[in-house]
Amino acid sequence: MMIDPPIEELRKLAGNEYILTNVISKRAKELAKQMPEFIESNDEKEISLALREFYAGKVVITDPNKKDENTSK
Repeated sequence: MMIDPPIEELRKLAGNEYILTNVISKRAKELAKQMPEFIESNDEKEISLALREFYAGKVVITDPNKKDENTSK
């Protein structure tokens, strides 16, 4: 059985499994809440959609602890 997108590629994009799990979980919950009709009518689960979005670069990981360079101290 082939997993698409490949889990190793997803892990590399995220940096580690913990970050990947959190990002995909959060996005899947957003999809289920924002588009319930689409999710119900589609054969694909929200987790799969979230994984595909992340792999395509549509979901971006941001670091909440990182200071914006444009903000003053």
